[in-house]
Amino acid sequence: MVSMQHRFSAEDRRQQILEIATDLFANQGYDGTTTREIANKAGVNEAIIFRHFPCKDDLYWAVIDDQCRAAKKNDFLKEKLRLDQEPHKLFSELALGLLQRRDKEPKLSRLLFFTALENHELSHRFFRTYVAEYYELLADYIRQQIDRGVFRPTDPLLAARSFLGMVVYHGLVQNLFGGSSLHPFENQRVAETISSIWLDGVVPRPHAKHKAPPIRKRGSVARRPRSRQVGQEKISDVN
Repeated sequence: MVSMQHRFSAEDRRQQILEIATDLFANQGYDGTTTREIANKAGVNEAIIFRHFPCKDDLYWAVIDDQCRAAKKNDFLKEKLRLDQEPHKLFSELALGLLQRRDKEPKLSRLLFFTALENHELSHRFFRTYVAEYYELLADYIRQQIDRGVFRPTDPLLAARSFLGMVVYHGLVQNLFGGSSLHPFENQRVAETISSIWLDGVVPRPHAKHKAPPIRKRGSVARRPRSRQVGQEKISDVN
């Protein structure tokens, strides 16, 4: 006996398709999932899929976009970046928020990995739409702190990438590669530790042994560093 099919509004049907597509794409990837499979799971004709999403790329992008909008990452960053807050407290809260959001969004991480491996255009679109602004917001904050003398001179964008990279990579190791089963770190401890390590590299150090590399202007090409010869006497001293 065939059960009666529940009637959805157009918006509810679109959301249903998105939810089913999210689960399938996150577990099977872009190439491993067909629109016919999504339609079968949703209990609709494949033509209904294309009524809401003209092509498979549009559906996949809608899945990623829906996940990112639900996270509201950029809004979170804008709320945290205040010049009047003590840097370690600010960066610890920022790292903690990112780690907690990643714990709640395991599907997004899997979707982005599949995207990078299987559909580079959508991966690039994700970076331009969401990630680039994230880096720029943090880089702008770092730039202002450099101007105020709170941070030592360095490349603000690279500094932003290094901090976010530490946080994001830890989340990936824990959630995607099974790191949490071997090292079940608490997010609060991780956030504070990463912030301390990162800040030790950007705050002024009166007895620093190494000078920071010169800051390059946007669009400029970095010169290749000159090679230096080490004297034989110096090598002998080391050995």
